[in-house]
Amino acid sequence: MIEGPDATTFAHAQFSSAVSPLATGQWQFSAWLDPQGRVRALFQLARLADERYLLLLRGGIATTLADALRRFVFRSKLGVTALPPRMLATGPALPLHTVVDDGEAVSLGCDTHSLRIIASAVGDDAWRLPQLRAGWPWLPTPLLGELLPSALSLQRLHAVAVDKGCYPGQEIVARLHFRGGHKRHLHCVRLSQAVSAGDTLRRDGRDVGCVLDVVTTGDGIEALVVLSDDVAAQATTGHAQTFDDDLAIEILASWPA
Repeated sequence: MIEGPDATTFAHAQFSSAVSPLATGQWQFSAWLDPQGRVRALFQLARLADERYLLLLRGGIATTLADALRRFVFRSKLGVTALPPRMLATGPALPLHTVVDDGEAVSLGCDTHSLRIIASAVGDDAWRLPQLRAGWPWLPTPLLGELLPSALSLQRLHAVAVDKGCYPGQEIVARLHFRGGHKRHLHCVRLSQAVSAGDTLRRDGRDVGCVLDVVTTGDGIEALVVLSDDVAAQATTGHAQTFDDDLAIEILASWPA
């Protein structure tokens, strides 16, 4: 949680999305980048009130992020707080980017469903599959601080801005946007066998990608992965490609930076 008179100014200067225009009762994807432009934290940023923002981390530990952010507060009038752990549950459909705070739960509208942040000890993960298929990434611990925004398709999600002024990593984001050159991108795939989030994907001994999230369905195993472009070009729909350890991958959907 970030709250106080300077919360908006602070978040706008530190995070990769355009925070200032975000209206109360709305959420957006955002990230906190390191100076080299790599994603150290990815989250859904919800504006609960004029001076109060809730960050739902999509990977990582809240206390670690809060401690790191406090180092940049200086004289700003705001507080950065790591809230007690909450459960996530699937709620009824709400318009994309809307926020509903009923006092017992905060619901983030995700179009076909809502993602409810609840204090109850019982949650569910039915929301994971539609979000995986939509290309909404999560960052497992081994990949924090390892991936560039373009590999996670963050510009497509409006989680990075190239025209709002300076923020950590902004120069790298702008360079990749205007000059291109990054050779790894995001894909939804079907797998022939189980893997774990954070695993490295290898082909002929070469590191060619990584696994962000995995969901087992009635039809098999689906995952969000980052793949090298040259490898992805060979794995088209209906034509699975074999990787090391006899892993076969079929691409179901792909997203640009």
